Amino acid sequence: MSKTFVEMEEMYREVVKRFNRIELQEWNAEGAMIELSKQVGELAKQVMIKERYYALEGEVSDTNERLGNEMADVIAQVMRLASFYNIDLEKAFIEAREDEDRYLKSRGV
Repeated sequence: MSKTFVEMEEMYREVVKRFNRIELQEWNAEGAMIELSKQVGELAKQVMIKERYYALEGEVSDTNERLGNEMADVIAQVMRLASFYNIDLEKAFIEAREDEDRYLKSRGV
């Protein structure tokens, strides 16, 4: 089931193409940002459930599965934005981590 990052991006692009056939309009960056914000809210809700901030009846058995699903939805919307702006997200991720590494080394850690 393991896929490369590029394969995951392509997988999501295909999903977006299919959604575009049923949505009222094709999403631009604004639509993707709104959806990203919504998905971050859903992720926050699942974290609140997992950490028992909400008084729920009974045990919620699939909390980790729900957390994973919401995390995946957040990543998908970031991928959608990157695609909209033609950003190589894998490259950007690596370069950002390398920048952090250089900074941390400059601080002696």
